[in-house]
Amino acid sequence: MFIYKAQKLLREKKITPSILLKESIEKIEEWKRLGAFITTNIDQVLELAAKQDKILESEYDNLPTLFGIPLALKDNIYTKNLQTTAGSLFWKDFVPTQDAQVVTKLKNSGALLVGKTNMHEIALGVTSNNPHYGPCLNPHDNSRVAGGSSGGSAIAVATGMALGALGTDTGGSIRIPASLCGVVGFKSSYGTVSTRGIIPLSWHLDHVGPIANCVEDVKIIFNIIAGYDSKDPFSVKNSNKKSKSIEKNQIRIAKAVGNFINEADANVLKVFDNAVKMLRESDLSAEEENVDWLRELSISNRTITQVEAATFHKERLATHPDWFGEDVRERLLQGSNASGIDYATARYNQTVGKYRFKEFFKKYDVLLLPTVPVIAPPIAGRDAVEMAKVLTKFTAPFNLTGLPAITIPCGKVNSLPIGLQIVGKYMQDQALLSIAHILEDILERKNKRLVN
Repeated sequence: MFIYKAQKLLREKKITPSILLKESIEKIEEWKRLGAFITTNIDQVLELAAKQDKILESEYDNLPTLFGIPLALKDNIYTKNLQTTAGSLFWKDFVPTQDAQVVTKLKNSGALLVGKTNMHEIALGVTSNNPHYGPCLNPHDNSRVAGGSSGGSAIAVATGMALGALGTDTGGSIRIPASLCGVVGFKSSYGTVSTRGIIPLSWHLDHVGPIANCVEDVKIIFNIIAGYDSKDPFSVKNSNKKSKSIEKNQIRIAKAVGNFINEADANVLKVFDNAVKMLRESDLSAEEENVDWLRELSISNRTITQVEAATFHKERLATHPDWFGEDVRERLLQGSNASGIDYATARYNQTVGKYRFKEFFKKYDVLLLPTVPVIAPPIAGRDAVEMAKVLTKFTAPFNLTGLPAITIPCGKVNSLPIGLQIVGKYMQDQALLSIAHILEDILERKNKRLVN
């Protein structure tokens, strides 16, 4: 079920919030083995859905946007009176006394928040193979990772446990699991969505954003949660501006090529090339652009992430290092041992990267590249630290530069989903979503099996 279709059915009184919620609860039970949730909120939302049913009986013209829509939240997002763990032992008994700003907005919009999703511990990783709360299993192949760090949110959407979900993204943590689970994930421009009430990983790179089954649904959620927050020092004013509508034949597309991109798995590149071919067959032009310079940005993103994470977790690492999983502890120690020169160099590369993209997007509207360079890796016998370097390779540059980026399904390899990443201009989020909608429509019409 798509959110936009559920909205229509609710307003036509062909369905009720309780019916939607019942379907969600049934899916949560059916797919429990995938490890998508740490905490559920079923009793509370059942009560809320019953109240919404009565409201629907008498009123349907002025319903809030997400009225009756079951959504899930990554477990590093504060939820008042509901456990929030960040996938960590340090917060296992933490119950916030207030909601994150994004949660307040979702509640005000009428959403039914069914629970808190599993994730990679403290969001520092890409497998969501959590040593404390269990692994997240890929719904397409349970022996493989779901991606991370927002693995549970992507699973919840892919299996129908929720019609949409929120994740966080510091190096690709929304887009990677969305790609590997075959759904849509959107990281907006840095500062467009408040991070107040989010347990941080890296202050200069953290983003909050939606995962859903189509671009339209992602846009619906984004329009609710976006906007300036005067109480968030990292929020940007006038960030959710409306963009001029863009016609299909006006879209200027750059296709990423070069040695950096060619490091992707051959089968992934084949799917990527085929997707671009489909777009060209639909009268879109896509010029090839060498993006080897993204490599340095990806490395710099990792440096900043680890240094800032080590700063935030300094006392916890000193007092209870054994409470961290092995891979997370290793990365925090790497951040602790990085020099001031390492961090300053990474921040310099961040500034240069932003400038280069400002020049790049004078010529283009969007950049296309694979979301993840490999298919979903097996859970067993993998080095999570090295896996993070591989899986974030194509996503991390856009956290560093703060550019909006979205992943949409574009094909499969051995029944495993492959995502197409579409990157847009800074603070042109609405334009990017419009273009992504056009490209999604073309790919779905060209290849019907991509329809969720």
